Amino acid sequence: MDHISEAIHQAQAYLRDHPDEARYTDSAATAVIVDGLHCTVTGPDGATVDTDMPTSVGGSALASSPGWLLRAAAASCVATVIAMRAATSGRELTDLKVTIDSESDDRGILALDDSVPAGPLSARLTVSADGLDQEELRELADWAIAHCPVTDAIRRAVPIRLQVSG
Repeated sequence: MDHISEAIHQAQAYLRDHPDEARYTDSAATAVIVDGLHCTVTGPDGATVDTDMPTSVGGSALASSPGWLLRAAAASCVATVIAMRAATSGRELTDLKVTIDSESDDRGILALDDSVPAGPLSARLTVSADGLDQEELRELADWAIAHCPVTDAIRRAVPIRLQVSG
């Protein structure tokens, strides 16, 4: 954990001295339909992930759905930020586990009712770890949720600008 704390403190010091370098464009993710509803998404340095939809909506169920990947991104980001905060505050924790699930209504994605959102209606995040009491773990988890880029984007509803090219 010392190397994590040291790296974060160095990054903080650098950005305090160079605040103009804190803002940047994130790396792009490009999705291409492979077959049916099966997508391959590519990113920087050869990163790839496949998605698909369940057979009930015409997919082949060959990969995780995009909605599950959103939950996976949130769970892994919160876990990462908890570990980062624990490291910088000198707290030892082990067996950290973050689980997120959500409630959805398929009438939204299937365009059966325009008043029903296509995305999740609510989400529940559960955090467990050894080495801290519940109050300390809740403090770390609350801080992590507030500072996790993924949960921030979900909560804040980041505006999307659409560009269409031929």
